[in-house]
Amino acid sequence: MQKKKLTGVVVPLGALYTKENQVIGEFPDLVPFASFCKEAGLGLIQLLPVNDTGTQSSPYSGLSAFALHPIYIRINAVPGFAALYKSDAKFKKTYDDFTASNKYAGRYDYDSILNTKNALLKMIYDTTPEGKTGEAGDSLSKWIKSNSWIKDYAVYKNLKWNYMQASWKSWHDDDKHKTPEEITKLWNKKAFKKEHLFYAWCQMIADEQFSTAVKTVHEMGLLLKGDMPILMNEDSCDAWAYPDVFNQDLRAGAPADGDNPTGQNWGFPTYNWKKLKEDNYSWWKNRLKTASNYYDAYRLDHILGFFRIWAIPQADCNALTGHTEPYASFKIDDLYELGFDDDRIRWLSRPHIPTRVVEDITWNREVAHNVLKVLCTRINEEELWLFNDNIKGSCDILNTDFGTLLDKQAADRVREALVKYWSDRTLLEVAKNKFIPLWTYGQSTSWGTLNEAEKEALTELFETLDKKNLKLWEKQADEIFTAITKSVKMIPCGEDLGVGIKCVPATMEKHSILGLRVIRWCREWSQSDQPFVPFEDYTPLSVATTSVHDSSTLRQWWEDEKESVKAFILANAQAFGIVGAEADAGPLFAPKKSELDAKATELAKATFTPELAQNILQAAATSASQWFIPPLEDFLYMDKTLWLPNAADERINIPGTVTAFNWTWRIPCAVEELAANKELIQKIKAISAR
Repeated sequence: MQKKKLTGVVVPLGALYTKENQVIGEFPDLVPFASFCKEAGLGLIQLLPVNDTGTQSSPYSGLSAFALHPIYIRINAVPGFAALYKSDAKFKKTYDDFTASNKYAGRYDYDSILNTKNALLKMIYDTTPEGKTGEAGDSLSKWIKSNSWIKDYAVYKNLKWNYMQASWKSWHDDDKHKTPEEITKLWNKKAFKKEHLFYAWCQMIADEQFSTAVKTVHEMGLLLKGDMPILMNEDSCDAWAYPDVFNQDLRAGAPADGDNPTGQNWGFPTYNWKKLKEDNYSWWKNRLKTASNYYDAYRLDHILGFFRIWAIPQADCNALTGHTEPYASFKIDDLYELGFDDDRIRWLSRPHIPTRVVEDITWNREVAHNVLKVLCTRINEEELWLFNDNIKGSCDILNTDFGTLLDKQAADRVREALVKYWSDRTLLEVAKNKFIPLWTYGQSTSWGTLNEAEKEALTELFETLDKKNLKLWEKQADEIFTAITKSVKMIPCGEDLGVGIKCVPATMEKHSILGLRVIRWCREWSQSDQPFVPFEDYTPLSVATTSVHDSSTLRQWWEDEKESVKAFILANAQAFGIVGAEADAGPLFAPKKSELDAKATELAKATFTPELAQNILQAAATSASQWFIPPLEDFLYMDKTLWLPNAADERINIPGTVTAFNWTWRIPCAVEELAANKELIQKIKAISAR
């Protein structure tokens, strides 16, 4: 464990650019950036994930847990480039047009860069012995032997290319499911060997370029920290090649909360921890071992998911009928003992749709009956309906075709209404005779019909489950962390934002996993005035930061969230200069609360400045956290010449959106200009020394 207090910086690799390379940040760009960091007194560089994500720009939508992203390969440093550039006019023009059209102009064009780089790499590869003969040379053979995962990846990538990048779930049945033996057989098939070796060759080049940069960074005395997304895209090499590792019937997400009333469905498959445990977590160990080739520390994304993941049935579009994995449950006999009969249990556990829900849309009861018959069964002669057994989730409802019964607008309204009823229940039967409370059971129709005694009896039953769940979650995480964190020498860190489960901090501490403290969110949320946690009270086993890639930047926070800013100023009045020596002289001379409030209100309304950025960074650097690692963009706020006109344009990602804007941020000046910015370097150095 790194005991020394350390200040570092977080940056997406693609955001870096130099005067020599203005296309997209690449592995070799780490070297000049590390020189700047060293000069500024920073001891650690944290990179966002650099694994292959295919056509997805998000680094958290992994196509492979092992392969590096070829988009970060420096083309003109690939062996064979110079000779081909000199001899092949078409290659020269393609490369020259590529570099000329991607001169720095704000955010980069992910799709265009990826497609052109792949084409350029293929052109170089075709001039290599492997590209000419389809046989691996000594260097590539040796590299393949040391990286056993490459065969699965190369076969998958080639199949994906032949299927025009379509998801493997839409491939022919013969290609959807391959045993390890079948993948190896396909890897060795002569007709495809040249193509398979291309992907292996690209990975060898990426590994060599990254490893060379890492070696230089280490020689400068800096540490490198990687980022480990907890989940894999369902359309990934790993989900295809290692089906036992994943549960394809469930999707990960988050339960409903104030900001997300229907929860979040991330679309990624959950893990099959039972199978992973049987295999001694070898997939995770191999993943960490591969990362340890480059990093000294790593961040486990969404660490709560190792304790329990919010699992949503594949047939559901929203997350309301999800549940935790693992989970404690009760049986129907437990409900009998509480006095509930079969009819009442059905009332609690299955949605009951009144005819009026559809009738209010169609204005005709007979039409409403006919519409409901498409996917429901009527309960006797009542005006109540139950979903048919073939309806497995809200996606089935949204995909229901009502034919000529309804026009498009009415059909859409009916589907929307019925989707709401799908999660209108108190109990969820997760598996046969395994019941749990729905996360939002208190809002259900059936809960509202219970008397106080019934509610109290069920609440006690639910509380018993909560206690059992805590033990299950703690046991699972403890077993996983015992196995995987000790398998490598890297320092483990965990993204534990918003976690309110008691067993999480203690388990992380037991395994020496550093938590994450985003200063604007470190508050006592359960208290009425929600005070900020003093910096000196931060958990030492943690990483403090000012922003994260999914949040607004420091500047945007100051401009857009004035209530939070004012509360932060009041909590750190001395750092902002609104409490000075008079406060230290004793209570008689201390400013009144009303005066402090007025000063904080006035300052919060003020325009953000480099001086304010410096004050915040200096104050945050004094926290008790072991490491202080802000994002690069927040450091750059100490020099106004590096600001963009709009603060919103400086953020990396806007969660819940999929646009060309996300994940394509670039630093506002070349790395060489940063290295020459002595004033900024001195400001960062002063913060690093705190």
